[in-house]
Amino acid sequence: MGERDRLRDYHGKRDFDRTGEPRGSGAEPGGRPRFVVQIHDASTMHFDFRLQVGDVLRSWSVPKGPSADPRDRRLAIPTEDHPLEYEEFEGVIPHGEYGGGTVIVWDHGTYEPLSHDRRGRPVGFGESLERGHAAFRLHGSKLHGEYALTRFRGEEAWLLVRAAKGGSGGRGTPDPRRARSARSGRTLAQVAARDGTA
Repeated sequence: MGERDRLRDYHGKRDFDRTGEPRGSGAEPGGRPRFVVQIHDASTMHFDFRLQVGDVLRSWSVPKGPSADPRDRRLAIPTEDHPLEYEEFEGVIPHGEYGGGTVIVWDHGTYEPLSHDRRGRPVGFGESLERGHAAFRLHGSKLHGEYALTRFRGEEAWLLVRAAKGGSGGRGTPDPRRARSARSGRTLAQVAARDGTA
């Protein structure tokens, strides 16, 4: 399936004459796959967790945000694929538009796929997601280490969990209203004040 088809839902939900979100210009995937975690102060505050798979960002809404503590099992609800350019998006989506509210880039970086089959052979990341379990190692400015996404309840929900390595627990998710962008150093309130009224 081409990028255009994979982004049909994304394009169908947005009026690009009103929102500053990227349309997606067919950016070429290159180098190591990327990830981004955005804090989104919309009708409900949540984190958007996005992993590059081919020419799009596969996306999940994580209400409580990813945690570095292996004891935390975070609910992750799949959303529509986003264009690769969305990794850089930070700003205010106008009220009345889909997802209206303020967005900051809380973390971004690269990731390594770690999924294997029962014989220990590597499995493509897209295939591992289709099978319902994908393991990966994040190399972000804030998130580091091994995580996994595991599907349950059919297609409706996943769990995002940090792998327990060495038995040491990491920190949980920060207060989203006090968190700062990994791109600009700004908080949600600062982005809202500068980029428009959310």
